[in-house]
Amino acid sequence: MSQVQQVSVPDYVGKPEAGAAVRSRRRATGSRWWSVAVLLVAGLIALPVLVVFAHVFVPTGDVWSHLADTVLSRYILNSIGLMVGVGAGVLLIGVSTAWLVTMCRFPGARMFEWALLLPLAVPAYVIAYTYTGLLDFAGPVQTALREVFGWTSRRDYWFPELRSLGGAIAMMSLVLYPYVYMMARAAFLEQSVCAMEASRVLGCGRWKSFFRVALPMARPAIVAGTALALMETLNDFGTVAYFAVDTFTTGIYRTWFGLGNAAAAAQLGAVLMLFIFALVLMERWSRGRASYQHMSTRIRALPRIPLTGWKAAAAVVGCALPLVLGFVVPSWVLALWAVDTWGEVMAGGRFWDRALNSFTLAGTAAVAAAAIGLLLAYGQRMRKSPATLAAVRVASLGYAVPGSVIAVGVLVPLTSFDNTLDAWMKATFGIGTGLLLTGTMAALIYAYLVRFLAVSYNAVEASLGKVTANLEGASRTLGHGPLSTLRRVHLPMIRGSILTAALLVFVDVMKELPATLIMRPFNFDTLAVRAYELATDERLAEAAPAALAIVAVGIVPVVLLSLAIARSRPGSARQ
Repeated sequence: MSQVQQVSVPDYVGKPEAGAAVRSRRRATGSRWWSVAVLLVAGLIALPVLVVFAHVFVPTGDVWSHLADTVLSRYILNSIGLMVGVGAGVLLIGVSTAWLVTMCRFPGARMFEWALLLPLAVPAYVIAYTYTGLLDFAGPVQTALREVFGWTSRRDYWFPELRSLGGAIAMMSLVLYPYVYMMARAAFLEQSVCAMEASRVLGCGRWKSFFRVALPMARPAIVAGTALALMETLNDFGTVAYFAVDTFTTGIYRTWFGLGNAAAAAQLGAVLMLFIFALVLMERWSRGRASYQHMSTRIRALPRIPLTGWKAAAAVVGCALPLVLGFVVPSWVLALWAVDTWGEVMAGGRFWDRALNSFTLAGTAAVAAAAIGLLLAYGQRMRKSPATLAAVRVASLGYAVPGSVIAVGVLVPLTSFDNTLDAWMKATFGIGTGLLLTGTMAALIYAYLVRFLAVSYNAVEASLGKVTANLEGASRTLGHGPLSTLRRVHLPMIRGSILTAALLVFVDVMKELPATLIMRPFNFDTLAVRAYELATDERLAEAAPAALAIVAVGIVPVVLLSLAIARSRPGSARQ
């Protein structure tokens, strides 16, 4: 006789109400666990920023008064001067070129659409080193001028001083204008033709329509791009340090390493963050209750204005000049220098060791940032509680915080923890532990995550928002929990955005200098640090291979950004 196998059946099978209740409890439990994970991770990411602000009221002895009496006013004036100068420069270049390539037809316009983004691949400190080698007294430009005109010394002629506040403004404007360009171009592409036609019917010419219609509608995007450029300006260390322009970033570095006072460095960082928050508040205040919306849903191809004669020539020159000065000349000079010094730089294999260090740090940080960004974005999607939303917003503020400030915010608690643990181990067991976390790759990667997590989170969150909730509901109905739904439904659909986010973080880490310079392990160099050290020693040609490698890596996301902007206009695959 055959035996009948007994199978245990859940008691809610056949009872729809009971089954629904069990599934509801499971979803609630899963959502709570995701919320807890989001809060913990967001709190850890936000910790360095909170540490910096917490040190505002820590006594620093005579250090702060010494700074106030000597260099603080110079830090403030130079930082404000940089912001004003770079802001004006990126607005002028970015908005004008974006309007020309979007709304006008002239020779080379299609090429300029993507090529104008290329200077974004060049870090500001790299272009500063390049033009210093070209335009310095011993450089080829001034040498050629002296030979042609028979000049023998600087007393015989005047030449602009590159190592100055004006030189720093020029260098940063040439590589930061793409932030305004890509935001303005995307805004112009999204505008309705009807609004422009209505202004023309009302008697506005082309220029008047631009200033009274197109420019106001693109204002939020332009301001956002300018804010990004100014944040990068305040974050810059290599350019201002090399040009001997004292700003808050150089002040933080000197206070930390020169004076050895972490609290004073943190307080300088807090003042610098007030500048950044002021940027955001001023934009919000200036906007007031104004609203910027398109009143028509009709989308058709933008009518490009044909330019001929001197107007076409002016448009070509206007678009070519920032591209040539911001990318072509630096890249060409770096390539020539790299060829001349390649054998010397490659000797001993140290270049490849530094390249491996850079790629290891950037790759690890990129993978971790993509994973954490996915965790935060998916956790916020599952449980949109006020606490979760606030935690995610605070954790994503890191991109607005300069790398030097984040470095201080990371080192202060890690150093305190290491010293406390070392003292306790010595008192209890007679064993010294030394510095376990401070000055390690783990600490440096943590700083990168704090700095660049917003890049990953924003890309993943935007992609998740395009996934309809019906697919998620169907997965839950089939018995899949939150983790299984993420793995089976969401990940295949947003895989491209996750890879893009990881790539953007990878390139940002490759270029990052302040945090790396302050927090790198002992005798651990990256390409960015080596380029800075060689340039500081006036060995500019030897710094070329490392700088050129950073530029080459940065070109990849620039191409991706260009393709994304070109396809951004609704109802059209390409404009």
